[in-house]
Amino acid sequence: MIRQFLARRRVALGFVSGVAVVYLAQPTWRWLALGAVVALIGQAVRLWAAGHLEKSREVTSSGPYQFTRHPLYAGSSIMALGVAVGCRSAVVAVVVLLYMAATITAAIRGEEAFLRERFGDAYDAYAESRGQRVSRRFSWERAWRNKEYRSITGLILFLAALAGRALWR
Repeated sequence: MIRQFLARRRVALGFVSGVAVVYLAQPTWRWLALGAVVALIGQAVRLWAAGHLEKSREVTSSGPYQFTRHPLYAGSSIMALGVAVGCRSAVVAVVVLLYMAATITAAIRGEEAFLRERFGDAYDAYAESRGQRVSRRFSWERAWRNKEYRSITGLILFLAALAGRALWR
């Protein structure tokens, strides 16, 4: 099924899209700085979420999960917006929008199906904002266990590639 393909291959597709985006980018230092600020806000949202998430162990409802069911994807979407801004290209904006719409939608559907299968009524109650709220503190160890360092590293490398592109222009 196409949804499963997109959900499972979104990171690999992201690398391919990322190469195309860097090639098509027309960054200036001003636009790159603005885009980096937006992307860093998105990364902060992801980090906050990863520091609360007990992946596959529970229906997490602390931290940003009390405001949205998918804060990691919300953070990724904000990061993508930052990338599009930093690239200063309408073509790149379209590529980023298409990539995000296809892969995030597929990932969310797959993840929600998994959570409903694994947690049943507890996930449905959470999704309908009637579930029990759990309060816990942010944990760097939890964020590390959830491999958020990958997203941070990817953002740094991508911004460095855009900076190289700005220099090359």
